Amino acid sequence: MHTETQTLTHVLLGTADAMGKPPKLSDLYDPTSRKHVLANTFPKKGALQDALSRLEEVFLRYDVSVLRPDIVPNCNQVFARDLGFVIDDTWVRANIIPHRAAELRGIKSLQDILPKEKQLVFPKTVHVEGGDVIVHQDYIFVGICTRADYPDLLTARTNKAAVIALTDAFPHKKVIPLELIKSNTNPEKNALHLDCCFQPLGTQYALACPEGFVDPAAYRWIVNFFGKEHIFEVTALEMSQMMCNVVSIRPDVVVSDSVFTRLNRWLRQRKITVEEVHFREIAKQGGLFRCVTMPLTRII
Repeated sequence: MHTETQTLTHVLLGTADAMGKPPKLSDLYDPTSRKHVLANTFPKKGALQDALSRLEEVFLRYDVSVLRPDIVPNCNQVFARDLGFVIDDTWVRANIIPHRAAELRGIKSLQDILPKEKQLVFPKTVHVEGGDVIVHQDYIFVGICTRADYPDLLTARTNKAAVIALTDAFPHKKVIPLELIKSNTNPEKNALHLDCCFQPLGTQYALACPEGFVDPAAYRWIVNFFGKEHIFEVTALEMSQMMCNVVSIRPDVVVSDSVFTRLNRWLRQRKITVEEVHFREIAKQGGLFRCVTMPLTRII
Protein backbone atom coordinates (compact mmCIF):
# COMPACT_ATOMS: atom_id res chain seq x y z
CA MET A 1 0.00 0.00 0.00
CA HIS A 2 1.90 3.04 -1.25
CA THR A 3 -0.77 5.61 -0.37
CA GLU A 4 -3.99 5.55 1.60
CA THR A 5 -6.00 7.06 -1.22
CA GLN A 6 -5.57 4.33 -3.84
CA THR A 7 -8.56 2.20 -4.83
CA LEU A 8 -9.79 0.25 -1.81
CA THR A 9 -10.66 -3.42 -2.39
CA HIS A 10 -10.85 -5.05 1.07
CA VAL A 11 -11.58 -3.44 4.45
CA LEU A 12 -12.30 -4.53 8.01
CA LEU A 13 -15.18 -2.43 9.34
CA GLY A 14 -15.82 -2.09 13.07
CA THR A 15 -18.93 -3.37 14.80
CA ALA A 16 -21.15 -2.22 17.65
CA ASP A 17 -23.03 -5.52 17.95
CA ALA A 18 -21.85 -6.51 21.45
CA MET A 19 -21.06 -3.28 23.26
CA GLY A 20 -22.80 -4.23 26.48
CA LYS A 21 -23.99 -1.69 29.06
CA PRO A 22 -23.25 2.06 28.75
CA PRO A 23 -19.75 2.81 30.06
CA LYS A 24 -18.93 4.36 33.40
CA LEU A 25 -16.56 7.32 33.60
CA SER A 26 -13.89 4.99 34.97
CA ASP A 27 -14.19 2.87 31.82
CA LEU A 28 -13.37 5.70 29.43
CA TYR A 29 -10.06 6.60 27.83
CA ASP A 30 -10.78 9.66 25.66
CA PRO A 31 -12.17 13.15 26.45
CA THR A 32 -14.98 13.10 23.87
CA SER A 33 -16.57 9.94 25.26
CA ARG A 34 -16.18 11.42 28.75
CA LYS A 35 -17.96 14.60 27.65
CA HIS A 36 -20.96 12.66 26.31
CA VAL A 37 -21.26 10.33 29.29
CA LEU A 38 -21.36 13.38 31.57
CA ALA A 39 -23.99 14.99 29.33
CA ASN A 40 -26.01 11.76 29.13
CA THR A 41 -25.66 11.83 25.33
CA PHE A 42 -23.37 8.82 24.87
CA PRO A 43 -24.51 6.94 21.74
CA LYS A 44 -26.79 3.94 21.91
CA LYS A 45 -25.90 0.61 20.32
CA GLY A 46 -28.64 0.84 17.67
CA ALA A 47 -27.52 4.27 16.46
CA LEU A 48 -23.93 3.07 16.10
CA GLN A 49 -25.03 -0.05 14.23
CA ASP A 50 -27.12 2.04 11.84
CA ALA A 51 -24.23 4.39 11.08
CA LEU A 52 -21.82 1.53 10.42
CA SER A 53 -24.39 -0.18 8.18
CA ARG A 54 -24.77 2.99 6.10
CA LEU A 55 -21.01 3.14 5.64
CA GLU A 56 -20.94 -0.53 4.65
CA GLU A 57 -23.58 0.17 1.98
CA VAL A 58 -21.30 2.83 0.48
CA PHE A 59 -18.38 0.43 0.36
CA LEU A 60 -20.46 -2.25 -1.31
CA ARG A 61 -21.60 0.18 -4.00
CA TYR A 62 -17.93 0.64 -4.89
CA ASP A 63 -17.28 -3.13 -4.91
CA VAL A 64 -15.26 -3.07 -1.71
CA SER A 65 -15.26 -6.40 0.14
CA VAL A 66 -16.23 -5.74 3.76
CA LEU A 67 -15.09 -7.95 6.64
CA ARG A 68 -16.25 -7.55 10.24
CA PRO A 69 -14.48 -8.45 13.49
CA ASP A 70 -15.24 -11.58 15.49
CA ILE A 71 -17.73 -10.62 18.18
CA VAL A 72 -16.26 -10.08 21.65
CA PRO A 73 -19.02 -9.87 24.31
CA ASN A 74 -19.33 -6.58 26.21
CA CYS A 75 -16.63 -4.91 24.14
CA ASN A 76 -16.60 -1.69 22.12
CA GLN A 77 -15.31 -2.87 18.73
CA VAL A 78 -16.29 0.20 16.72
CA PHE A 79 -12.78 1.49 16.00
CA ALA A 80 -11.12 -1.23 13.93
CA ARG A 81 -8.34 1.00 12.57
CA ASP A 82 -6.26 0.97 15.71
CA LEU A 83 -5.85 -2.80 15.88
CA GLY A 84 -3.66 -3.09 12.81
CA PHE A 85 -2.45 -1.40 9.65
CA VAL A 86 -0.89 -2.29 6.30
CA ILE A 87 2.40 -0.94 4.98
CA ASP A 88 3.19 -2.16 1.47
CA ASP A 89 2.08 -5.82 1.66
CA THR A 90 2.76 -6.30 5.38
CA TRP A 91 0.02 -6.25 8.00
CA VAL A 92 1.23 -4.90 11.34
CA ARG A 93 -0.71 -5.85 14.45
CA ALA A 94 -0.87 -2.85 16.75
CA ASN A 95 0.09 -2.80 20.43
CA ILE A 96 -2.88 -0.90 21.84
CA ILE A 97 -3.41 0.50 25.34
CA PRO A 98 -4.33 -2.11 28.01
CA HIS A 99 -7.87 -0.69 28.31
CA ARG A 100 -8.52 -1.93 24.76
CA ALA A 101 -6.79 -5.31 24.96
CA ALA A 102 -10.04 -7.29 24.58
CA GLU A 103 -10.56 -5.79 21.11
CA LEU A 104 -7.61 -7.79 19.78
CA ARG A 105 -9.59 -11.01 20.28
CA GLY A 106 -11.91 -9.74 17.56
CA ILE A 107 -9.28 -9.99 14.84
CA LYS A 108 -8.25 -13.63 15.38
CA SER A 109 -10.11 -14.80 12.26
CA LEU A 110 -8.48 -12.03 10.25
CA GLN A 111 -5.02 -13.06 11.43
CA ASP A 112 -5.80 -16.69 10.58
CA ILE A 113 -6.49 -15.86 6.93
CA LEU A 114 -3.56 -13.47 6.43
CA PRO A 115 -0.26 -15.08 5.32
CA LYS A 116 1.91 -15.57 8.41
CA GLU A 117 5.00 -14.33 6.57
CA LYS A 118 3.18 -11.06 5.87
CA GLN A 119 2.31 -10.36 9.51
CA LEU A 120 4.40 -8.30 11.90
CA VAL A 121 4.02 -7.88 15.66
CA PHE A 122 6.32 -5.49 17.50
CA PRO A 123 7.61 -6.06 21.07
CA LYS A 124 5.28 -4.90 23.83
CA THR A 125 7.51 -1.91 24.56
CA VAL A 126 6.53 -0.54 21.14
CA HIS A 127 3.24 1.26 21.72
CA VAL A 128 1.39 1.96 18.47
CA GLU A 129 -2.22 2.29 17.35
CA GLY A 130 -3.30 2.36 13.72
CA GLY A 131 -4.77 5.84 13.89
CA ASP A 132 -1.29 7.21 14.47
CA VAL A 133 0.23 5.64 11.33
CA ILE A 134 -0.36 7.17 7.89
CA VAL A 135 1.33 5.78 4.76
CA HIS A 136 1.88 8.20 1.89
CA GLN A 137 4.13 7.24 -1.01
CA ASP A 138 7.68 6.88 0.39
CA TYR A 139 6.67 8.28 3.78
CA ILE A 140 5.26 6.87 6.99
CA PHE A 141 3.85 9.65 9.16
CA VAL A 142 3.64 8.68 12.85
CA GLY A 143 1.80 10.61 15.54
CA ILE A 144 3.64 10.26 18.84
CA CYS A 145 3.72 11.50 22.41
CA THR A 146 7.00 11.91 24.31
CA ARG A 147 5.76 13.88 27.32
CA ALA A 148 7.13 13.03 30.76
CA ASP A 149 3.61 12.23 31.96
CA TYR A 150 3.04 9.75 29.09
CA PRO A 151 2.09 6.90 31.49
CA ASP A 152 -0.73 9.02 32.94
CA LEU A 153 -2.13 10.09 29.56
CA LEU A 154 -4.85 7.72 28.42
CA THR A 155 -4.86 9.65 25.16
CA ALA A 156 -1.15 8.92 24.49
CA ARG A 157 -1.22 5.85 22.26
CA THR A 158 2.04 5.75 20.30
CA ASN A 159 5.56 6.22 21.68
CA LYS A 160 8.99 7.00 20.26
CA ALA A 161 9.83 3.29 20.23
CA ALA A 162 7.26 2.91 17.44
CA VAL A 163 9.22 5.32 15.27
CA ILE A 164 12.38 3.26 15.74
CA ALA A 165 10.55 -0.04 15.11
CA LEU A 166 8.89 1.23 11.92
CA THR A 167 12.19 2.64 10.67
CA ASP A 168 13.88 -0.73 11.23
CA ALA A 169 11.03 -2.75 9.70
CA PHE A 170 10.62 -0.55 6.62
CA PRO A 171 14.08 0.87 5.85
CA HIS A 172 13.01 1.91 2.35
CA LYS A 173 10.49 4.35 3.84
CA LYS A 174 11.07 7.76 5.42
CA VAL A 175 9.48 7.75 8.87
CA ILE A 176 8.33 11.22 9.97
CA PRO A 177 7.41 11.54 13.70
CA LEU A 178 4.87 14.24 14.57
CA GLU A 179 4.31 15.13 18.24
CA LEU A 180 0.59 15.51 19.00
CA ILE A 181 -1.17 17.59 21.63
CA LYS A 182 -2.78 15.49 24.37
CA SER A 183 -5.47 16.02 26.99
CA ASN A 184 -7.46 13.49 29.01
CA THR A 185 -10.32 15.95 29.49
CA ASN A 186 -10.53 18.60 26.73
CA PRO A 187 -11.45 17.40 23.18
CA GLU A 188 -10.27 20.67 21.62
CA LYS A 189 -6.84 20.29 23.22
CA ASN A 190 -6.43 16.66 22.22
CA ALA A 191 -5.41 14.93 19.01
CA LEU A 192 -6.24 11.37 20.01
CA HIS A 193 -4.47 10.02 16.92
CA LEU A 194 -2.62 11.55 13.99
CA ASP A 195 -5.64 11.00 11.72
CA CYS A 196 -7.62 13.33 13.99
CA CYS A 197 -5.51 16.29 12.86
CA PHE A 198 -3.94 15.26 9.54
CA GLN A 199 -4.76 13.13 6.52
CA PRO A 200 -3.65 13.04 2.86
CA LEU A 201 -6.38 13.08 0.21
CA GLY A 202 -6.50 12.40 -3.51
CA THR A 203 -3.13 12.63 -5.23
CA GLN A 204 -1.93 15.97 -3.87
CA TYR A 205 -4.20 17.28 -1.10
CA ALA A 206 -4.29 17.04 2.69
CA LEU A 207 -6.47 17.97 5.64
CA ALA A 208 -4.58 19.37 8.62
CA CYS A 209 -5.15 21.24 11.88
CA PRO A 210 -2.30 23.52 13.07
CA GLU A 211 -3.43 23.22 16.70
CA GLY A 212 -3.11 19.43 16.62
CA PHE A 213 0.70 19.52 16.79
CA VAL A 214 2.93 20.43 19.72
CA ASP A 215 5.57 22.03 17.50
CA PRO A 216 4.33 24.57 14.89
CA ALA A 217 7.24 23.42 12.71
CA ALA A 218 5.45 20.09 12.20
CA TYR A 219 2.49 21.83 10.61
CA ARG A 220 4.80 23.99 8.50
CA TRP A 221 6.54 20.84 7.27
CA ILE A 222 3.17 19.43 6.14
CA VAL A 223 2.27 22.68 4.38
CA ASN A 224 5.64 22.79 2.63
CA PHE A 225 5.35 19.15 1.62
CA PHE A 226 1.85 19.36 0.10
CA GLY A 227 1.83 23.06 -0.80
CA LYS A 228 -0.32 25.66 0.94
CA GLU A 229 -2.83 25.72 -1.94
CA HIS A 230 -3.42 21.97 -1.46
CA ILE A 231 -4.13 22.11 2.28
CA PHE A 232 -7.61 22.28 3.81
CA GLU A 233 -6.97 23.88 7.19
CA VAL A 234 -9.12 22.67 10.07
CA THR A 235 -9.79 24.61 13.29
CA ALA A 236 -9.36 23.14 16.78
CA LEU A 237 -13.14 22.89 17.14
CA GLU A 238 -13.46 21.17 13.76
CA MET A 239 -10.65 18.82 14.77
CA SER A 240 -12.60 17.82 17.88
CA GLN A 241 -15.59 17.15 15.60
CA MET A 242 -13.33 14.79 13.58
CA MET A 243 -13.29 16.79 10.33
CA CYS A 244 -9.86 15.41 9.38
CA ASN A 245 -11.10 11.85 9.83
CA VAL A 246 -12.50 10.89 6.43
CA VAL A 247 -11.72 7.72 4.48
CA SER A 248 -10.72 7.39 0.81
CA ILE A 249 -12.27 4.75 -1.43
CA ARG A 250 -10.37 5.96 -4.48
CA PRO A 251 -8.18 9.00 -5.19
CA ASP A 252 -11.29 10.78 -6.43
CA VAL A 253 -13.84 9.35 -3.95
CA VAL A 254 -13.96 10.22 -0.23
CA VAL A 255 -16.45 9.35 2.52
CA SER A 256 -17.18 12.35 4.74
CA ASP A 257 -19.79 13.33 7.31
CA SER A 258 -22.83 15.09 5.87
CA VAL A 259 -22.45 17.85 8.47
CA PHE A 260 -19.03 18.88 7.12
CA THR A 261 -20.43 21.29 4.54
CA ARG A 262 -17.31 23.47 4.35
CA LEU A 263 -15.02 20.51 3.76
CA ASN A 264 -17.36 18.72 1.37
CA ARG A 265 -17.72 21.84 -0.77
CA TRP A 266 -13.92 22.23 -0.89
CA LEU A 267 -13.49 18.61 -1.98
CA ARG A 268 -16.10 18.85 -4.72
CA GLN A 269 -14.50 22.01 -6.04
CA ARG A 270 -11.41 19.85 -6.58
CA LYS A 271 -13.34 17.20 -8.54
CA ILE A 272 -13.40 14.74 -5.65
CA THR A 273 -16.67 12.83 -5.26
CA VAL A 274 -17.96 13.03 -1.69
CA GLU A 275 -20.07 10.18 -0.34
CA GLU A 276 -21.86 11.72 2.63
CA VAL A 277 -22.80 9.58 5.62
CA HIS A 278 -24.25 11.01 8.83
CA PHE A 279 -21.81 9.82 11.48
CA ARG A 280 -22.45 12.11 14.44
CA GLU A 281 -23.23 9.25 16.84
CA ILE A 282 -19.91 7.58 16.04
CA ALA A 283 -18.16 10.94 16.58
CA LYS A 284 -19.40 11.01 20.18
CA GLN A 285 -16.73 8.41 20.95
CA GLY A 286 -13.87 10.47 19.54
CA GLY A 287 -13.47 8.88 16.11
CA LEU A 288 -14.96 8.84 12.62
CA PHE A 289 -14.56 7.18 9.23
CA ARG A 290 -10.85 6.41 9.25
CA CYS A 291 -11.13 5.16 12.82
CA VAL A 292 -13.81 2.56 12.08
CA THR A 293 -12.02 1.12 9.03
CA MET A 294 -8.92 -1.03 8.68
CA PRO A 295 -8.04 -1.09 4.95
CA LEU A 296 -6.42 -4.40 4.03
CA THR A 297 -5.79 -4.14 0.30
CA ARG A 298 -5.76 -1.33 -2.21
CA ILE A 299 -4.94 -1.44 -5.92
CA ILE A 300 -1.41 -0.12 -6.40
